[in-house]
Amino acid sequence: MILVLHPEFLRWIPLLLMIATTGTAASATAELMRSRVEHLRTEQNPTIRGASIAAAMVLADFYERREFNLAWTAPEKIADLIRLLESADEHGLDPRDYHLPAIETLRRGNGAQMPTARQRVDLDLLLTDSLVSFAYHTRFGKVDPASLDSNWNFERRPITEHPVGNLETAIGAGSLEQFVRQLIPEPYFYQWLRRGLTRYRQIHAAGGWRPIPGGPSLKVGAMGPRVEQLRERLRRTGDLTSADPADAALFDKALEVAVITFQARHGLDRDGVVGARTLRALNIPIETRIDQIRVNLERMRWVYQNLPDDYLLLDIAGYNAYLVRHGQEIWKARTQVGRPYRETPVFRADMRYLVFNPLWTVPPIILINDVLPEARREPAYLTRNQMRLVDDTGQTVSIDAVDWASVSAWNFPYTVRQDPGPNNALGRVKFVFPNKHLVYLHDTPSKNLFEHSQRTFSSGCIRVERPFELAELLLEDVAHWNAERIQRVLASGQTETVHLASPVPVLLFYWTAKADESGTVHFRADIYGRDQRVLRVLRKPFKFRALPA
Repeated sequence: MILVLHPEFLRWIPLLLMIATTGTAASATAELMRSRVEHLRTEQNPTIRGASIAAAMVLADFYERREFNLAWTAPEKIADLIRLLESADEHGLDPRDYHLPAIETLRRGNGAQMPTARQRVDLDLLLTDSLVSFAYHTRFGKVDPASLDSNWNFERRPITEHPVGNLETAIGAGSLEQFVRQLIPEPYFYQWLRRGLTRYRQIHAAGGWRPIPGGPSLKVGAMGPRVEQLRERLRRTGDLTSADPADAALFDKALEVAVITFQARHGLDRDGVVGARTLRALNIPIETRIDQIRVNLERMRWVYQNLPDDYLLLDIAGYNAYLVRHGQEIWKARTQVGRPYRETPVFRADMRYLVFNPLWTVPPIILINDVLPEARREPAYLTRNQMRLVDDTGQTVSIDAVDWASVSAWNFPYTVRQDPGPNNALGRVKFVFPNKHLVYLHDTPSKNLFEHSQRTFSSGCIRVERPFELAELLLEDVAHWNAERIQRVLASGQTETVHLASPVPVLLFYWTAKADESGTVHFRADIYGRDQRVLRVLRKPFKFRALPA
């Protein structure tokens, strides 16, 4: 007798066989996972299918807690994670850093055949590691800032004290994207620059822009094909929004306004003339600008999760100071920063006190490089600048008593101090946040220099515009330290130290790209040449680096 099976029943045989063997398969998979996890704990640079595993210890703890069972059993959840990983480029990150090629290969499997236990285990581990890596990079950044800058001292607190439990919650969440956003909320300035990245990638997809040939400066009244090219270039980035005039080759007033808008966005002199500096900025390729945005998104990730509610932000490359209270900017002013050969460092410290009518004790580097050479040439230089010599006992020494021809940086036994007054290098107030760099914020007699677009004039400290407004806001004591009281103290000429009621965090950052709420990006020159170091690491394939367990 021959048993004839109904065709519809034949379709169900593979499923019935799978159900019958589920217990055995699950057990085999768990044993394989156990073996994999043991290797993760012992291998120095573990890899799976050629992909480096970044969070080996987190994965080991996670799967041990799960008794080595698979975590990614729902196809829709895997698809949800892949969409999240593909969104990495919206942050200026590379989706390929999150194992996507290996994941896609394992998802495709063996065609019509069921995936093997090893394939299922490898896929599960790669998916989990990719989620941890993505969350880590959006929380801390891909680049370790301390590896690029030995002065780096910002905190990097973990996302959570329980990353393994958080992984379980994430995988079980209705939307991974929403879960990650709630776990790692983005501040407004990061969201705005992300919009800017999207906008510039759209410009790139539309063809970017072509360089404008060199030639004479372009200004109102100029004519020719270069003016037409300028008009098109400014239209591409939204600096020019008006319709073309009857003669597009004529540099008219509307085009001048567009040039000024471009110059303002790029920290250039706002004269409406396309001279050499403006032309260089116009001709920077779209790809370079996109990379500049990526670098600064990375810099923001280094710090944005650990920002206090109240702080003073000093943006070195942007030449601006911002006072933030309860997360909102309440005061802003222009600054002057260190020359390229005397860079202002990036670091964090707490401001503790202010000094009105400060003395200036000349720091060693300025004494060696500036003051002593001038004094040897002309000792009257010290008198003219209200500087005096002080010996080890604190007594003032006559300038005429020094044999200037024989002194050098290595045998100079005196301290040089500049008395308080309007010509003091620190101006009439300094803001002290003790740090190893001897850097502080201060007033300056060189107020005319704030009008320059590029303000690298100091020896490393930061000069601030409208310092007495800032002093009043920081002291937060209207009854005792209002504008009138401050002016009386300044008029007295006496040095007075005033402690803040509580320390104020001072954050020195270096941002060469920021955006406003509309996603309009404002670029600044990389005055210290720091962007390329960050970009080089961002461009490298993500390799093994132990993440916190």
